[in-house]
Amino acid sequence: MRRVISVLVAVVLLCGVGYVVVRNLDDPAEPKQVRVLIGSEKAGFFNDPEVIAEFRANGLDVRPQTIGSWSMVTADLKDVDLAFPSSRGPAEKIAADHGISTELVRPFYSPLVVIAHRKVAEVLAKNGLAEQTGEAPWKLRMDKYLAAFKRGAKWSEFQGAAGNAELTGEMYLTTTDPRTSSSGALFLAAASYLENHEQVVADDAGVSAVGALLKRLTEKQGEQKTSSDGPFSDFRSGVGNALVLVYESQVAALTAHGTSTDDLVVLYPDTTVSSDHTAVGLTPDGRRVADLLKDSPKLRALEAGHGFRPTADQAAFGKALEGHPGPAFAQELAAAGVKQAPVATFPVLAKLVETAKGK
Repeated sequence: MRRVISVLVAVVLLCGVGYVVVRNLDDPAEPKQVRVLIGSEKAGFFNDPEVIAEFRANGLDVRPQTIGSWSMVTADLKDVDLAFPSSRGPAEKIAADHGISTELVRPFYSPLVVIAHRKVAEVLAKNGLAEQTGEAPWKLRMDKYLAAFKRGAKWSEFQGAAGNAELTGEMYLTTTDPRTSSSGALFLAAASYLENHEQVVADDAGVSAVGALLKRLTEKQGEQKTSSDGPFSDFRSGVGNALVLVYESQVAALTAHGTSTDDLVVLYPDTTVSSDHTAVGLTPDGRRVADLLKDSPKLRALEAGHGFRPTADQAAFGKALEGHPGPAFAQELAAAGVKQAPVATFPVLAKLVETAKGK
């Protein structure tokens, strides 16, 4: 009897082990949680169910949290796996502060553009500040814009502006707060480059030389939004300024998803800056996320579907917009006559921001 009982116990134990093995094969371990800090302009991408599913298929449960790109530099990153600001400057500062010497990953990028309603763009064109040929993308002539801004041009002076309730007061461009947001800081980089006779500002003397313009560019706006989502949402809601600086990706994402943008026009500054979304992996899991964003064909297609330009697949952006009506986008920036302004080093750019905000 004892021998029979022992045999039965052994069989039960073997069955239990077999059940556990089979169950583990059918129900693999839960994906590992990865905490990621992102700018608000990437929230739609990271919250996309297809993006979430692709990360989970690779064993990662990515948990995004939005924060201004420049705010990441001073944020507590103790429990963060990946810091993913919208430009290279903050990313390099974060990497240096955390002793990361490996090459940083730039999965995708997006140029800064100006949005306006079509009638406003046409007023700019009548007065030599913008241009469009046929169905080509609109361009904003930055030298003409800055010259008009510096002399305090009022909309009432512009031919064709009469009767447009949107065009009142002085003409200026709405941007984000450069102390917290990359788009605002990058615009100052482009403006300082042009004001410095198309030379990158490299020292304190250069900062002083362009300081008056940068300060006026920010003071004219009053209180600035802390992230790029704010001015864009205001514009789409019918409030705010007539000219707003945004990321191209914010408009392209709507177009790629078939969302109407009504009479919105995208104007490419003829001298602009692209936001190099740069990932800083602070842990091995964070670096896995960065590598997947760069290397996964599935994620690259989804990035393009959210308006970004994947670095490793230049054709993806155009493919994502095919067949969708909307504003004209530049498939190739250089071919469209859009020049990239070099960006000052992070320490100099920080001084430009401080000067612009009157610090």
